[in-house]
Amino acid sequence: IAIGLTAAFIGGLVARRLRLPAIVGYLVAGMAIGPFTPGLVADEEIATELAEIGVILLMFGVGIHFSFRDLLAVRSIAVPGAIGQVVVATLLGVLLGSALGWGLGGGIVLGLAVSVASTVVLLRALMERNELDTVQGRIAVGWLIVEDIFTVVVLILLPTVAPLLGGNAGTGAPGEFGALGEVLLALGKAGLFALLMGLFGIRVVPWLLGVVAREGSRELFTLAVLALALGIAFASSAVFGVSFALGAFLAGAVVSESDMSHQAAADALPLRDAFAVLFFVSVGMLLDPRFLLAQPLAILAVVFLIVGVKWLTKFVIVAAFGYPLRTGLTVAAGLAQIGEFSFILASLGLTLGLLPMEGFQLVVAGALLSITINPLLFAAITPIEALLRRRPDLARLLERRAGSLALLEPGPGEEPLRGHAILCGYGRVGRMISSALDRRGFRYLVITQDRREVESLRHRGLPALYGDASNLELLEEAGIHEARTIIVAISDPHATRLIVERARAANERISLVVRTHSDAEVSHLQTVSGNIQAVHGGRELAVQMTRYALRRFGVSATEAEAIAQGLRRRGGGEPHIDTRPRSGGGRSLIARLIRRSRRASAHDAIETAALEGAPDDHAISPPLRDAVTTKADVSGDPIIRP
Repeated sequence: IAIGLTAAFIGGLVARRLRLPAIVGYLVAGMAIGPFTPGLVADEEIATELAEIGVILLMFGVGIHFSFRDLLAVRSIAVPGAIGQVVVATLLGVLLGSALGWGLGGGIVLGLAVSVASTVVLLRALMERNELDTVQGRIAVGWLIVEDIFTVVVLILLPTVAPLLGGNAGTGAPGEFGALGEVLLALGKAGLFALLMGLFGIRVVPWLLGVVAREGSRELFTLAVLALALGIAFASSAVFGVSFALGAFLAGAVVSESDMSHQAAADALPLRDAFAVLFFVSVGMLLDPRFLLAQPLAILAVVFLIVGVKWLTKFVIVAAFGYPLRTGLTVAAGLAQIGEFSFILASLGLTLGLLPMEGFQLVVAGALLSITINPLLFAAITPIEALLRRRPDLARLLERRAGSLALLEPGPGEEPLRGHAILCGYGRVGRMISSALDRRGFRYLVITQDRREVESLRHRGLPALYGDASNLELLEEAGIHEARTIIVAISDPHATRLIVERARAANERISLVVRTHSDAEVSHLQTVSGNIQAVHGGRELAVQMTRYALRRFGVSATEAEAIAQGLRRRGGGEPHIDTRPRSGGGRSLIARLIRRSRRASAHDAIETAALEGAPDDHAISPPLRDAVTTKADVSGDPIIRP
């Protein structure tokens, strides 16, 4: 354990310094302490046993975070898209396995292993790009959920059908019912186990966690979570003959129904991460570096299948469903890699005698290289989109399914839009802006990548377009040349930059209001475009919370607002604290603070509070309105007194 964790720490740290996913470092660390490299060699048997616990905890974590709601939101594309992609990858895996001289079973396992993306790599990439809550992020996560469910089913069936594919039986040879009967029996056992977990586990497990939580012992609660994960996984295998992975997955899914699910996930996370690291290290120990040099063509073929064919298949499928180019490119890039589930499938195939050791080495090498290449695929999204946009006929062909939803349909006698606002994005922030514009009777048009929202808005008589707002043709259809302002309420910083640049190029006079997530984004946007209001959501949240907290300590509304304005001017830096004793009265202090508050900053506070989703009774409060009407001295900072 000491050798494995130390090597993993060093490898992960080096990988992160090189801006690579930590998994790459863990796999390389496993190679370094494995039997195929000189120097220190870790105990492979112990590593394998610890890796089994890592698999159980990984699957338990997947179950806790499993969400039918997320899947149902994008089921129309995630379900057929994921299944179609798995079928294509499996067929190509069979062809590649046949070319390498393997049997049918080895090719199927290879194809299934390279068809499943890594949850860890995908979620980290989306979070780093602030795209987890975007349309493309939700599609990618939903797609991944379908792949995970499909993999769980394969883990159930593979030991049963292994003899038919030329491998060893996972639980003995086919019995008196024959191969088909064994498959049905395995499905029946898994179904019965899932039914029992659904009927009884969903009631007993949350109740048990509640009882333990009321004891007030953090250690006891953590122990209960681990006992449930490992105990249910063991019982599922011993009693029902299903895999540890399925038992752990269902245990996590049951725990997710408890009010304690977030606490359970938080308590299990450190141990899960530690054992998962050992799992990746144990996989790396099985990779022979000499194999990378001995089989370069086979490795390149697997990497091309993962990075090239999978990428292209996903992009074409997403485009066929009518989503914008950027959505397809992002989904394809995020899922063009393999990881933990691939290792689990390959390990099972190796154990069952279906996949030769050469095939396992190919899967590990393919994972190592595809995860390393994955950041480059994300970096290539904007250049590839620009290249496709330079060929309008091809771009329109790929986005043809948008149809009439990408064209305005003015009603009879309706005046064309002029002097209106273009609202890009219709999520939580976009809806609040829309509501405010509606109340004042201002005309606006919505651009969103949610087809159902466009249909709903048009049904209500509001102009809306479906597509990517960074598409210049769509901006022109929205009347960018006649618009008064464009409001960018999406959370994708890369798309936001494109919208700003293309909107400014099309209309030099238009004003822009943009949602951002960092000071760097604010600075960049203000550099590339004038007449722009960049709203830093995190900063405005901190300012409003500060103002509210000060009011709870009895600070007057005007003083609290002046302090908040000072924080906003400094960009959220440390407040200046004056600990001198009070002299004079509160009135003189308030008067000084009012003189130091700025009219423009108060106006900004009103606008940004409304944009970032503060409730109406707090977004434009009387203290804010009072601050707007005061004259201000722009020099100096307000004093915070204890």
